[in-house]
Amino acid sequence: MKWIATFLTALVVALPARAEIKIQEVVSPGGITAWLVEEPSIPFMALELRFRGGASLDAEGKRGATNLMTGLLEEGAADMDARAFARATEGLAASFGFDTSDDEVSISARFLTENRDQAVTLLRAALNEPRFDQDALDRVRGQVLSGIRSDLNDPNEIARTTFDGIAYGNHPYATDYSGTVDSVTALSREDIIAAHQAVLARDRLYVGAVGDITPEELGPMLDTLLGDLPETGASMPPQADVALNGGLTVVEFDTPQSVAIFGQRGITIEDPDYFPTILLNQVLGAGGFESRLTQEVRVKRGLTYGVYSYLAPRDLAEIWLGSVASANNRIAEAIDVIRAEWEKAATDGITEEELDAAKTYVTGAYPLRFDGNAPIAKIMVGMQMLGLPIDYIATRNDKVNAVTMEDIDRVAAELLNPEALTFVVVGKPEGLESLPAN
Repeated sequence: MKWIATFLTALVVALPARAEIKIQEVVSPGGITAWLVEEPSIPFMALELRFRGGASLDAEGKRGATNLMTGLLEEGAADMDARAFARATEGLAASFGFDTSDDEVSISARFLTENRDQAVTLLRAALNEPRFDQDALDRVRGQVLSGIRSDLNDPNEIARTTFDGIAYGNHPYATDYSGTVDSVTALSREDIIAAHQAVLARDRLYVGAVGDITPEELGPMLDTLLGDLPETGASMPPQADVALNGGLTVVEFDTPQSVAIFGQRGITIEDPDYFPTILLNQVLGAGGFESRLTQEVRVKRGLTYGVYSYLAPRDLAEIWLGSVASANNRIAEAIDVIRAEWEKAATDGITEEELDAAKTYVTGAYPLRFDGNAPIAKIMVGMQMLGLPIDYIATRNDKVNAVTMEDIDRVAAELLNPEALTFVVVGKPEGLESLPAN
């Protein structure tokens, strides 16, 4: 059975990107909505479940509860302890993945058509009847604590958590969803049960399915799998008030190379200017060796091995982020160059040649994402969570190609804000000290 699972996984991953993705909306008899792409050529299917809210729903003083709960979903269910659950999964040549972030809890499942009913029964037990045995809780807690302690000595993680604290204030986004040593150590089994009830509810559920299943089969399957979950969960937190107003924060850390995270307010994917912003960022910092930041900071001056920027829209906040690492005696110069390039793009925009190259990359790379059942299922769920139309895949590249130079120039002038570009530097940077925001 291991060989069969490995073979099917390799086969699905190796499928060429599909020229057309035909998505159907399916509503189960019990009212659960899912997006489906039928692919009967291989007796296999991928199922993606997302529950909006994720670790941002942690109760006050219980940071890390949702993350720990999610890690325990495959550690025993119903009458099966952790070992029995693992053996049952392996015996079906199935694969289950459980993950969390600040915005969602995600469950990924892959299984053979011939084992569909048994795999669904097993996954249903994990979602509806997790055991949360104390020995499993203590073991997974130890793994989480090990990761947290490791992050305390990772300059990249120190920079990230410091930046988040500045950006998000008292919002859940301001702290790491894994929790702290103290908060995770104090979590009880009752806290884990409460986190399960808060997050895994049908009022925040999104479903994507790809593979060997028809709409008529998918609906009843979803009711079997998810119909007994609570109808509602915990209330969602409010929108975050992003507090990025410039300034520089230095965190002393004994390392020969400083790392920096920088950012400003971003843009939502629903904004009409989202695609101009994507193309602008491609030119500025996402375009590899061709990006302006890489050319100016790395190629021309040799200040770093890597510098990049990216849009980081979240459910409750939008940020435009970037990162760079450089020797302690050169990080100040790297930051000066980044600020200058931000200012240059805001003032002068980009060139026609840069826009054409960005469009070519952004449109050409998009079809490559659809390289198998599981990636397509994930993309469909993401589309639903963002409120995108069901035909978005077919129309997305047309929207990219419709962007004009006038759009780029306007967005660059309106959105890029060099004065508000906020830096966090971790290391022993020479010539830098913390400066307050404007």
